[in-house]
Amino acid sequence: MKRHHAVVLSACIALAAQPAFAAQTRESHLKPVATISDTRFTLVTPQGRAQFPLYLSKDWSVPQPHVTRAVIVIHGKLRNADVYFRTAENAREAAHADADATLLIAPQFLATLDTLDTRAHDETASLLRWRGDAWMGGETAQAPLPISSFDVLDAIVARLADRKLFPDLRQVVFAGHSGGAQVVQRYAIAAHNVSALTDEGIDVRYVVASPSTYAYFDAQRPNAQGVAAPFDAAACPDFNQWKYGMDHRPPYLRDRSPAQLEATYAARRIDYLVGGADDDPQQRALDKSCAAEAQGPQRVARAQAYYRYMQTRHPDGLKQSFHIVAGVGHDGSRMLTSACALSAMFGAQGCEP
Repeated sequence: MKRHHAVVLSACIALAAQPAFAAQTRESHLKPVATISDTRFTLVTPQGRAQFPLYLSKDWSVPQPHVTRAVIVIHGKLRNADVYFRTAENAREAAHADADATLLIAPQFLATLDTLDTRAHDETASLLRWRGDAWMGGETAQAPLPISSFDVLDAIVARLADRKLFPDLRQVVFAGHSGGAQVVQRYAIAAHNVSALTDEGIDVRYVVASPSTYAYFDAQRPNAQGVAAPFDAAACPDFNQWKYGMDHRPPYLRDRSPAQLEATYAARRIDYLVGGADDDPQQRALDKSCAAEAQGPQRVARAQAYYRYMQTRHPDGLKQSFHIVAGVGHDGSRMLTSACALSAMFGAQGCEP
């Protein structure tokens, strides 16, 4: 039996056409997901209503006075939110976190290649779905309404900020591995609605674990020594297009300049994690486009270079940390149950600086 939860989006959703990134999405890996969650989140917008599937550890349509922490875990490009939800449960148990005080949320962003996921599961046309991997960068859904994937996260934030439902909520954590980490990193740059939490005294934290790429704020990219330097655009004319850089940003981000986005991002509390063995330049799921290669040859190099880039640009007051998880390759379960992930997500001890 499906469960439905509604939310009203008060902000107007942009009706712009899909920008350049949507055309760059790689669709060859896409297959119907094995499972779509029965739980539905209804978004009510000026353009109409749409539904979004997600997994929840508690019924968030009724008051949850014991919940002090919410952890939002975002799946990778396989859109297997059920697997990531189980990983979040395993992480909670490994951290010895109080299940009664913890709300776990696993959103599920579906694909539309001739309504690939929904047709395979005989789902209704009201479910939000995106072209290929476009949801990773905050692009608008292709159907049934042009809602950004970041608008969906904003709606989740709005629900968590409701003190009638969560009177004692103290922390919200966004966590993702691989493609999900791309979402978390870009949402930390772009998020419109996080102030709804921080204005209520709720701490917000982002865990970015082993993404293929990061969004840069200017035209610099790491040189052979991994140090940010001017990049020769002749080698890759699209290197600075969103989601790799600030050019051709989707409608959700166009109301702010790159400098404004960077200032907001630098003030976020972000934990970058990367597996120490996630250093294969030919790893199957690694983005090997020229825009990605401009950031480094593999994930460890790209992660180190990006954190160095942020440290150099913000030498004072950067609320961000970087950890290499020794011996782990491209493995979402091991990364999100590592000591540093448990520390960031649940306040567990054991993450070495």
